[in-house]
Amino acid sequence: MSPLGAWLVGVVAGLLLATPIVRRARASVLAARARDLAPPRTVGPAPRRTLVAAVIGRARFGVVGRVVRGTVARRRAARGRDRLSSQLPLVADLLTVAVGAGCTPYLAVEAASRWAPDPTAAHLTSVLTSCALGVGFGDALADLGRREPVLRLLAESMEMCERTGAPVAPVLARLADDARAATRRRAETRARTVPVRLLFPLVFLVLPAFGLLTVAPALLTGFARS
Repeated sequence: MSPLGAWLVGVVAGLLLATPIVRRARASVLAARARDLAPPRTVGPAPRRTLVAAVIGRARFGVVGRVVRGTVARRRAARGRDRLSSQLPLVADLLTVAVGAGCTPYLAVEAASRWAPDPTAAHLTSVLTSCALGVGFGDALADLGRREPVLRLLAESMEMCERTGAPVAPVLARLADDARAATRRRAETRARTVPVRLLFPLVFLVLPAFGLLTVAPALLTGFARS
């Protein structure tokens, strides 16, 4: 090979070897410029986990976790039942008005599902969805009564009207009155427990603060004079 050819081969080999190095150097320069243009980040202390989060994190496993999850699930179910019970009079009135206006039980449930509050509207909508999928209206109401015991009487009344053609408006009106009376009794029972629940803040918060503001200054004044 001539000296010129060897020189050309050397130049090409040098270029091939230098290309990755140049690209990496250029990428490093661009990254450094980007870091210079970026706003400075303030480094603060790491967020501390609260005591409740720590307890919940430890309570996810084992017997304690099962007990905590069971208690939370029972309280959530109880709140859901109370909410349905408080909405039952309104839903019964809506169905009564719809039936009195000449609607069939199916159309009455459809109208009530539009105006009823959640979660009762969702349960009524599930009945309509089941009927759209081919389930009979009576079977869908029976399934609703099995799933939600609070709505069982309501579902049974509408099912009876659908099956026998009997007037359901008086039954719904009586159901609404009974639901209102039950709601009133629950509210009165909850109101009677308020004094008992107020004992803790009264004994451990109000009385100590009252003592610090009234008794403690008198005692400090007496000690200072003596």
